[in-house]
Formats: sequence, C-alpha cells, structure tokens
Amino acid sequence: MYNVMLVDDDYPVLELLSETIDWEGKGLRLLGTFENGAMAWEHAQNVMPDILITDIGMPRMNGLELCEKIKERKPETRIIILSCHNDFAYAQQAMRLNVQEYLLKESLQPEDLARMLDRFKLGLDEERHINGENLRLHALVNDSQELRKEQAFKNFIHQPLLTADKWMREANGFGLFVEDEACLPVIGYVDDYQQVKHRFASEQTLRFAIANVMNEILGGVDARMLHIAYSERKQLLLFSYKKSLKTNIYDMASGHIRTIQSALSKVLKIRTTYLLGTECGSPESLKRSLQMMLTDEDQRFYLDPGSVVKSRTEPIAEEDLFIHYDTASSELRETMVGKRPADARKLADSWIERIAGERYPPAAVKDWVLKLLLDLKLKLRTLQYVRSGYSADTLHKEISEIDSIGELRDWLHGQLMSAAEGEGALSVSKRPEIKEACKYVSLHLNRRISLDEVAEILHLNASYFSRMFKKETGETFIEYVTRMKMERAREMLDRTSNTVGEICEQLGYDNQSYFIKTFKAHSGVTPMEYRG
Repeated sequence: MYNVMLVDDDYPVLELLSETIDWEGKGLRLLGTFENGAMAWEHAQNVMPDILITDIGMPRMNGLELCEKIKERKPETRIIILSCHNDFAYAQQAMRLNVQEYLLKESLQPEDLARMLDRFKLGLDEERHINGENLRLHALVNDSQELRKEQAFKNFIHQPLLTADKWMREANGFGLFVEDEACLPVIGYVDDYQQVKHRFASEQTLRFAIANVMNEILGGVDARMLHIAYSERKQLLLFSYKKSLKTNIYDMASGHIRTIQSALSKVLKIRTTYLLGTECGSPESLKRSLQMMLTDEDQRFYLDPGSVVKSRTEPIAEEDLFIHYDTASSELRETMVGKRPADARKLADSWIERIAGERYPPAAVKDWVLKLLLDLKLKLRTLQYVRSGYSADTLHKEISEIDSIGELRDWLHGQLMSAAEGEGALSVSKRPEIKEACKYVSLHLNRRISLDEVAEILHLNASYFSRMFKKETGETFIEYVTRMKMERAREMLDRTSNTVGEICEQLGYDNQSYFIKTFKAHSGVTPMEYRG
C-alpha cells in the first residue's frame, strides 16, 4: 500500500475525490483530507505521503510551499497539482519542484485522476522492484554501523590524521591492518552515470541499490573485502591480505572485481570501471593512496568503460587544445547548417578520438566542448526555443558532472541531435512541447521511451500530447521514437564494431528478434545485411 495525501480548501473537491476514487482497490491508502498546507504538513511529520494531491491557493500554507517541504523530506514523492490558476508562472514553479501533473479544476474528471494514480502506482511498484525490496534497502540506510563506517572513512581521507594510533584501533574494528596485514585500495566508478541515474527514482536509490548488491557479493567470496559507499558514482573497496610471494594481490582483486562487475550488470544493468591503487601497509600510506586516486581526474577521464586497471600517472598533453578550436568550430558549424547531423556526429567522434589519443587535461577538454556547443547553438539560433532548463548555465552544470571521455562523447552526441531536432522542428512546429519531446528522445535513445513518460515530464495529458504530436509532426510519437532508434542503429553499425546484440541492448530493446524485425522494416535489410 502507498500513502496518499489530499489537500484542498475547496470542500466539495475533497468530498468528490475522496469518495469517488476506489483508493484501497488501487493499492493506495488515503492518509486523510486536509483543508490547507499547514494541516497537511503537520500530519506529514508522522507519515510522509508517497503521492501528494494538492491545490495551490490555500490559507496558512499554500500548495507550492507544501510541495517544497515534502520534496525536501522525501524527494521521490509524486505530486499532482489541482488548481484554478491557469497562469504559466504557477506551472513553471510547479515544474521546478518536479511536480508530475498540473491539472485545472474546471476540466478535472475523477476518472482522469484515477488513471494518473494507476500510472503512479505502476511507477512506485517498479521502483520497489528495482530497489529489491524497499524495506531491506531502507534498513541498510539506517544501519548505524554502515553510516559510521562511511563517515569514518570520509573523515580519515579528508581530515588531518592527528591520532594514527586511535584510527588504527578503529581500522582494526573494520578488519583492516590486523596482524600486520596489508591493504589494497580500489575505487569503482559507475560508467555512463548521467544515463544510469535517469533509470532510478533518485541518486539515493541508485546508491542504496549498488550497496545492496555489493554486500550480497561480499558475503559470497573467499576474500576479505571492505566496501564503502563513498558517493553515488564512486565505491571504495579495501582488500586485506597477508603479503607473500605466492599471493599476487592484483590478480586476486581483479578476479573478484570481475565478479562484482558481472553482478552489477546482471542485476542493475550498470557497467562499472575500477582503478586499483598501491599496496598499503599503514593508515598513513592508505590515506595518501586514496587521496591521490580520488583527486586524479586525468586517469579516470581516459579509462575504457568496464576496465580494471592499476593506478598510474597519466601523461597529459602540454599543447593547448584551443589552438584547434577555430578549425573544429567551422567544420562542425558547416555540417550542422548544411543539415547533416549524422556527419556532425562523425566529425565530433573524430575530434573526441584525437583528444583521447593526445590526452589533453580533462578540464580543458570540457571547456573546449562546451564552448564549441554553445557557439554552435548560437549560430543555429536554437537557444531561444529551448526551455530555461537548457540554458548555458545548465549545460555547464551537466558537462561539469561528466567524468569520462566516453560519457562526454555520448553527451555531445545527444546535444548535437537535440540541436538538429530543434533546427528541423522550426519548419514543422513552433510548439515548445514538441521540441522538448524530441530533445528528450534524442538524449534517451539508450532505453525504452513511452508516450506516458514524456507526457508526464511535459506535464501534459497523455492523450492530448499524442494528438498534438501527430498533428504537428505528421507521425505518431511511437513512430518517431522508433525512427530515431533505427537511425541511431544504422550509425552504430557504420561506426562501431559492436555486435547486433550489443546494439540492440544499447538502444533499450530486450528482444533481439524484435529489434532485427523492426530494423528490417525501416531499412529494408537486416542489421547484418546492412553492415555487409
């Protein structure tokens, strides 16, 4: 059962919705009906809702204030706004709070709300499935030993080691440096992080899911490993062992890491990369090794996805990357203005390969790519059609969070496709919802994309969005998604050595026969015949 809170100062609305919807039949528990945000917030201190349905204009505390407070405490809460306000400013504020639905009371039908609740219920069920039993994961979060361990290691790494003897005693409690044992530190990175986090309800859910799988694996191997969830995208593994001529700790650790990689891929569909540090015989040497590995952006940036490698000093190019900027900018601009987005992506690939070969500093590479993209968007005059969420500041934030050359390449591909869609869409439709939908598709071709999902992100009724998309583009939304996926499949067949099965999986298809059939319907030949 999921908890629902209904908040509105219009009593007839409260009465209508509370009595006409079969809450229990939908697997929902109505916590109560409340006449204002203050009363609802007071009740939420005891039980937080999974779904919040609220009006905006109410005394004591309005609905948007209530949404903000609920989101601070429980970010994954689904929210439906019921309002008389047909003002875009209210809708904008609701979107900033990640409100899933914004509905006007004058057009509200209980059956419409019932369908939304069914969709939310399915989403919550899926999250619970991904979590692998919510209760067990939350128990892991609240386990004081896990939290103490995480904080202890963060303090150890980032704060002065003033009392080594005291920390040695604490390390012994975690099973480290016992009886003159050595320790091998390892850092694990989540590959394609920006894409992965979209599949989970929140970064916190992702973090707990990884920790849960990790702890299950550690219980079934014959090595002494300590796992610390350092952050959402970084995991620490500490291998304890007795030094001897018969023990190659790097081979042993690599073998166990491959087991971990396989499990994370199978259970969570996550690919991970690992960096092995140097053998440490004391807390002081472990601290130095971890500090160096955590701050070494250069090697991480150029690691091949899914690899397991030793930490080393990465040779970095001394040449200034920006001496090539004018050439790259003019080449890219020419292909995009000429409406050749596929050529633009190939051109981008060639530059990314050149950068990877020369090993330019990651910060300089990201600045270079960002400037390239912003100048291109300015030339194409697409920024004025993009919502504020895709401003220069947001693009800067997105690229700053990228930590590998592969993820940067995929991000740039998505942005180029987005720019191409925005440019091409001007002749088809000036509706920002269509451009935003096309942008979303271009950035998420690696997974399944449903009409309901995109309609929810745009805060539109699914049926209305479907009719609007068909009217404005001449094709249904599903036809458009399939066409974009098949175009991407052809590009991958042209420029990669990936197998048909790998391409099928990377485009979000779980049935290879269906993927091949769809490809043939769009291209006239099978993927293997196309690659020929």
